[in-house]
Amino acid sequence: MARRQSLFLIGPMGAGKSTVGRQLAEVLGMDFLDSDLEIQKRTGVDIPTIFEFEGEEGFRKREAVVIDELTGKDSIVLATGGGAVLRDENRRNLSSRGLVVYLYCSPEQQFERTCRDKSRPLLQTENPLAKLQELMAIRDPLYRQTADIVIATEQRNAQAVAREISKRLELID
Repeated sequence: MARRQSLFLIGPMGAGKSTVGRQLAEVLGMDFLDSDLEIQKRTGVDIPTIFEFEGEEGFRKREAVVIDELTGKDSIVLATGGGAVLRDENRRNLSSRGLVVYLYCSPEQQFERTCRDKSRPLLQTENPLAKLQELMAIRDPLYRQTADIVIATEQRNAQAVAREISKRLELID
């Protein structure tokens, strides 16, 4: 990449944002950050605990502060939480401060990747697949509105996705 513009990864849980982000940062020689990990580091507790005590709204407020701060950094690859696009201010900060890559995968693929993960508060429901489908119906238009590039991660490993993003970036520069 000629410019050291930051890259922001958005998409649903299970799309591979953190895993692909780490690979991509390595390929591009950039620092990798994860907004959810940053929130956990700052609070000293995991995301489910924040949801339990502050609810989703409390978590979203914390997330907005972290995204505002992290999107101000140069030359980073940032993985955001699946719901980061729900707030206008997050979408504005992501769009105006870097290149936004939407990692898309179907709710069925998300379910396969997340069904055993107890650290996802929104999936602690009787029918997690239905919840993923519901979230996708709400969030997919926001992801697409915010993204500069859309990459499918369905049935693909992180290295292949990171290579595709890297190649697409070369075409942009």
